[in-house]
Amino acid sequence: MAAGKRGASLVRATLSIHHPPATLTGGLGGQIGQVRFQFNPNQLQLSRTASWRSQSSVGYSRGVVPEFDGVNPASLQIEVFLDGSAKPSASKVREDVEQLLTCCEVDPQSLPTKRPSPPWVRFAWGSFSTVQFVAYVESVSATYTLFTATGDPLRATCQLSLTEVPLPAKGQNPTSGTLAAQRVHRVVSGDSLESLAWQEYGDPTRWRAIATANAIDDPMRLETGRELLLPATEEVTP
Repeated sequence: MAAGKRGASLVRATLSIHHPPATLTGGLGGQIGQVRFQFNPNQLQLSRTASWRSQSSVGYSRGVVPEFDGVNPASLQIEVFLDGSAKPSASKVREDVEQLLTCCEVDPQSLPTKRPSPPWVRFAWGSFSTVQFVAYVESVSATYTLFTATGDPLRATCQLSLTEVPLPAKGQNPTSGTLAAQRVHRVVSGDSLESLAWQEYGDPTRWRAIATANAIDDPMRLETGRELLLPATEEVTP
């Protein structure tokens, strides 16, 4: 096998799972988890449609000229094959399937907001940018085909149906011109900007983005009960 092919085989598809935004102008929230494909998909079914409408008119003998009504979100069908038979005592297959199933359940962190929602996801596979978009999971179907003696699943095939979520252009917020707010957090005792940055972005050094978004001059003094706007992940630079 050529060196180039060996390098390409190491690029695995991934599905990252994120907290949903609290507003329509928000982007992806902090990452909840990630499913790394053990085996890359054999096929991906991508579809995109456009809406057209026609109104009856006696002025046309063979129908009327249709009027373009807009572009519909893309949809992506993916098959995920999970195999833990090499380590029969491991529970990785069960955990990955459960993680996928939670994509169709309301994210508990979104309940206090005005827009409760299941998590949002992003599928990625190397340089294949055509299929890389933010989406919600419309459906998950899991078929288990191998089990341990105690009933723990060792092999499963999951069918995922993703629907694209259109996002505003980066850096644009038509109402204020500031960073798009991902969600609102009410400060409780023990909170710090570093701990919030760790929870939201997985990196405590990104606390400055929260401070900037909320005009905080003294990061060491956070008033309990204050509501903080937490910027979307893609708007926060390391």
